Amino acid sequence: MPFWRRNRDQTPDRPPEPAPPEVIEPETVAPDWEPDPADFDDPVPPADIAVSPAVAAEAEPLPEPEPVPEPEPVPAPEPAPIFEPPPPAPPDVPIPAAPPAFDPTAFLAVAKPGTIDAGLERSRGGFMSQLRGYLGGADGPAWDEVEETLIGGDVGAALAIEVVERARKRRDPGGPEAAVRAELSALLVRRDLDWEPRSAVAGGPAVVLVVGVNGTGKTTTIGKLATRYVAEGRVIILAAADTFRAAAIDQLRIWADRAKVPVIAHAPGADPGAVVYDALDAAVARGADLVIADTAGRLHTKSNLMDELTKIRRIIDKRLPGAEPETLFVLDATTGQNGLAQAIAFHEAVGLTGIVLTKLDSTAKGGIVFAIEHALDVPVRFVGVGEQAGDLIVFDPDAFVEALFA
Repeated sequence: MPFWRRNRDQTPDRPPEPAPPEVIEPETVAPDWEPDPADFDDPVPPADIAVSPAVAAEAEPLPEPEPVPEPEPVPAPEPAPIFEPPPPAPPDVPIPAAPPAFDPTAFLAVAKPGTIDAGLERSRGGFMSQLRGYLGGADGPAWDEVEETLIGGDVGAALAIEVVERARKRRDPGGPEAAVRAELSALLVRRDLDWEPRSAVAGGPAVVLVVGVNGTGKTTTIGKLATRYVAEGRVIILAAADTFRAAAIDQLRIWADRAKVPVIAHAPGADPGAVVYDALDAAVARGADLVIADTAGRLHTKSNLMDELTKIRRIIDKRLPGAEPETLFVLDATTGQNGLAQAIAFHEAVGLTGIVLTKLDSTAKGGIVFAIEHALDVPVRFVGVGEQAGDLIVFDPDAFVEALFA
């Protein structure tokens, strides 16, 4: 029945209420009660009860079983070898021998020595051919052209004018060519063809300083001089005083090995004067009669480098008082008048005693010989007419002029 129709006295049916739980009273315990330990321990059999051996055996632990060894692996059967015919034997090809070590001077052993005539072949076909043509014309000598040809041949402008003027006044019976030839010969310094470096100190070695600009063949010239003097029976020591360029020391050692002469050298960058001093000490101790010293290639415009040469001269005078060393200037004949300016600067700085003219065979202008001897009044001692050691020959003025006009 809906609640809005229910009488106020009627109430809805309610579930019965549950009965209250029964309260169990705990048992009372005596205050002096203590727990008995026997109630908590495992029961132990009495001592008088014997345990049978079978039961005791069952109580002992069983031994661990021994490990069963693993079976060894059985190797796989090898396959049956397959027969192959042996390869054919290679043909007997000779094994080439290892090439010998490179020696830049090896060609010197088989090269023939050069001559002044062969060295002047280009000059004869160059300016000398033109000069003789202007001197022997059908209408007489063309003196203006002769003057220009001499200038072009590295004789020099001022010197060429003097030669032409004196030749025209000479009235030589042999004609204009003989007159020019005589005037050119007069420019050359008279010398002793048997010259060689000699010691001015009793018991001391002769000393040769080789100076010049890099690239003129200075170190190569020293090697050729050493080869020449060793062949004459002299005892040589080389001094590697060009410490500025490391390659110069190595190059000098190659030449020293070739000529079988000792070389005194320090580390690159060392004091050149110390190298020369040690070389002089070694020469005195070993009884050598000639010391040839290489020096650093330098430009004549570098005053500090030129001063270094004067320092080396002072060191020589200190170690060997009165030694009077020879100072040879190496000049490249192809440099012409510029080389003459270099020679003048070196002569003013250290006092040159001789000239070595290299690469004379590579130029068609042999007139530099006349210009340099006339300007310095210093003789040309050697000329290089080739790359071989025998191509550094003693300069003979008469033979030079003869070959030039041949």
